[in-house]
Amino acid sequence: MKAKISIIGAGAVGAQAAFCIASKELGDIVLIDILGDMAKGKALDIAQSLPLFKSNVSVVGGDDYTLTKNSDIVVIVAGIPRKPGMTREQLLETNAKIISDVTKKVVRHSPHSLLIVVTNPLDAMVTVAKNVSGFPRERVIGMAGVLDSSRFRYFLAK
Repeated sequence: MKAKISIIGAGAVGAQAAFCIASKELGDIVLIDILGDMAKGKALDIAQSLPLFKSNVSVVGGDDYTLTKNSDIVVIVAGIPRKPGMTREQLLETNAKIISDVTKKVVRHSPHSLLIVVTNPLDAMVTVAKNVSGFPRERVIGMAGVLDSSRFRYFLAK
């Protein structure tokens, strides 16, 4: 049985994560975004590219959290990036509201899932997701470092 992996946030990071996960056949993908039509379009683009990788997974998108029901893993990338002039405290306040809302919806539909939080400021957002979900700490993980390490290696090579 394939894993069901939901990704909340269909922007650049979420769509790239969905593509990488789908191309490696790690599980069936659900891509959710507040802009449901955008998530549907990105999911369709990814699904249509998968024959090139001989990948046989399902990729669907939308804004309806019922699509995420019984997910094994939920990757949360929803949130806003820090804008010019915005303090980290303002970013924290805005993204904490988003993560809180998203986490409540995820838990309602996938109470046994593993959460992987990517949204910044990461440590604070992981704490929000853990507290809101009520999940044990082993089921709420923050993803950081890999991208920074990859960027560092890229710049060293240049």
